[in-house]
Amino acid sequence: MPLTYAFRLPPGPQALDHAILAEKLGYERIWSPEIPAFGHDIWVHLARIAERTDRIGIGPAVLTPSYRHPMAQASAIATLEHIAPGRLKVAFGTGFTGRVAMGQKPLSWEAMRRHLIQVRALLRGEPVDIDGGMAQLLASPGLLPDRPITTPLLLAAQGPKGRAVAKELADGLIVLRSPAQGFNPCLVSVNGTVLDPGEPVTSPRVKAAVAPLMGVIFHNTFAGDPEAVKRLPGGQAWFDSVMQVPEPIRHLAVNRGHNWDISNGHDALIDTSAAEQMTFTGPPDALRARLAALEAAGATGIIFGTSGADVERELHAFARLVDLRPR
Repeated sequence: MPLTYAFRLPPGPQALDHAILAEKLGYERIWSPEIPAFGHDIWVHLARIAERTDRIGIGPAVLTPSYRHPMAQASAIATLEHIAPGRLKVAFGTGFTGRVAMGQKPLSWEAMRRHLIQVRALLRGEPVDIDGGMAQLLASPGLLPDRPITTPLLLAAQGPKGRAVAKELADGLIVLRSPAQGFNPCLVSVNGTVLDPGEPVTSPRVKAAVAPLMGVIFHNTFAGDPEAVKRLPGGQAWFDSVMQVPEPIRHLAVNRGHNWDISNGHDALIDTSAAEQMTFTGPPDALRARLAALEAAGATGIIFGTSGADVERELHAFARLVDLRPR
């Protein structure tokens, strides 16, 4: 089977027009992250897209279990299945970005495993013990789809613990770097920009597009090992700037504008000349070669994402790169 191609859209006011364009261009699916601190509520956002499009798949990638009770999560999934039958896939994650942006650690894999079990049981229509009480989807006929609801539940996992949970409970895997064998689908999420012919990576357009994407790497590195940021391009200046912010609110300053812009006042210090090495950025032939390598390593699909610099341009450019056909 050839690779499938999806586009990642942050949930916000511009996303509806971008989703309509993605459908016209032939993308297989729109994935959007659940990031309450950064934009629209994920389920409101997806419902608007579902009602204004006809074919394109939709899905949250990823949902963070601590944001919602399993019953609320199952009800939201069932609601989208009612609005757009068969078009929904759902991906879960431990909430590294979203929870770190609130000063919290990612969830444990045991907490993730419990949440997946509970949500799947609710979607099957079964009673399930949640926090010491029995819960069940009790909607009368016509209010929600008939149970069981079989929406595919995927898991974003990079390491062996998460992938073991995915193998046990999930219907597929989302990864950020190397694909994993034995998962179908195995979707690789990449972020970058397609260079125009002869366009240097140092051009103002490219710098505007990739600085927020490289900023994500800085944010995540800082959360795990602050000293390691100094080894990134422009890392020492970025580190010195961030350390001037009082510690209790430092994570807020770091993550402001995450993946979308450089409004936090620190990411403008990033040296973007390494964008081709650190993001999915390059001329078309180079990016096609990278896609072929991912497919050979086990990827079944690609989720392409970009910053907020020019989403419409990136939708068209990536569609041309992979030769999507309007449907």
